Amino acid sequence: MNFATFSSPAFFADPYPLYEKVREAGPLLSAGPSALVTGRFEIIDALLRDRRMGKTYLQSVRARYGDAATHYPVFQALSRTFLMMNPPSHTKLRTLLMKAFNARQIEKLKDIVEATSGALLDRIGSKAEFDLVSEYALPLPVEIICRLLAIPSSHGTELGEAASRLVAAFDLAPLDEAALGAANEAALTLERYFLDVVEQRRADPGDDIISSLASVEDEGTKLTDDEIVSNVILLFIAGHETTSNMIGNGMVALFRHPPQLEMLKRDSTLVPKAVAECMRYDGAVQMVVRTAFEEVVVKDVTLPAGSIVFMLIGAANRDPAVFSHPDRLDFARGTNVPSLSFGAGIHHCLGARLALLELEVAIGSLLARFPDMQPTQLDQLRWHARNNLRGVQALRIRT
Repeated sequence: MNFATFSSPAFFADPYPLYEKVREAGPLLSAGPSALVTGRFEIIDALLRDRRMGKTYLQSVRARYGDAATHYPVFQALSRTFLMMNPPSHTKLRTLLMKAFNARQIEKLKDIVEATSGALLDRIGSKAEFDLVSEYALPLPVEIICRLLAIPSSHGTELGEAASRLVAAFDLAPLDEAALGAANEAALTLERYFLDVVEQRRADPGDDIISSLASVEDEGTKLTDDEIVSNVILLFIAGHETTSNMIGNGMVALFRHPPQLEMLKRDSTLVPKAVAECMRYDGAVQMVVRTAFEEVVVKDVTLPAGSIVFMLIGAANRDPAVFSHPDRLDFARGTNVPSLSFGAGIHHCLGARLALLELEVAIGSLLARFPDMQPTQLDQLRWHARNNLRGVQALRIRT
């Protein structure tokens, strides 16, 4: 098993046959010195909840790009996010972020999500054909996160393009010089923009996430400007890339399962179950990484301290040891399906409630507006060449 296996055109088009082989080959497979891969649900779930497993982000950057790269803007920006931290730094940041990113902020967005979805569908209007990705799935979460951060939606396109260039740095395969340069420039663009916004909100706070982050306090601890900026960039990326990809993946799954799609059209109350099942079936987040800080034993396998484990979330979500008929799209699994799509343990996705709200409204509204829509090139889809985030580049729809 080597990392090139996870970067082939066949893998990007359909990773699930390889995932099946990984699960069947054993609980943990060697992928190089001190590196292992697993696709089994029980192991991934256990390791994600184990405090002896954590993040070694800059060390992984050093291993892929060399020591000098750890000082590059893109990697410095990402290293300051709570996503890349371990306790106690992670605990402090997540506590402060949770105080700002609270249920009240999410609930007040429901009307915004519905209105934004409706406006985008109105914009598509009576077109005979449109691209679901560029005209709906991409702009929807960008406009919503702009509202959440109280920044002009007209800035969303430029910021979204920068976020897409930056997010490429999450991939396991090292970026070439041009892509790395673009990611660095994107990080600087986003940092400059949001630093100005933070300064404005400190001077004139409003009822938004950035203002909340600038004022939130826990036992005398506050966030620095750099911490706010890096984590706002993370929120922007998370609210942009993962949700837009999942809207596309969900609709592809439904189009490929006509009986389930018809069932959903007849009964809109099934939308939450459909979203949960689509996330399990073909999620946007396909892989996460953890490092053993000390020796860990899991399912009779010993991980020496320093072992890096690549956890295939996409494989775990189709593990037959947990799911009956895992390759079948089945709404009967319900909303409590034990999916790892939002992670587990201390790094469970902070924006899970918002993501579910957006996905349910996006798919429900789309089906209500265009009940007879059909994909035009379902057998010719082009998937992004990424092994950690899965999504289609375009999805042409005939209304």
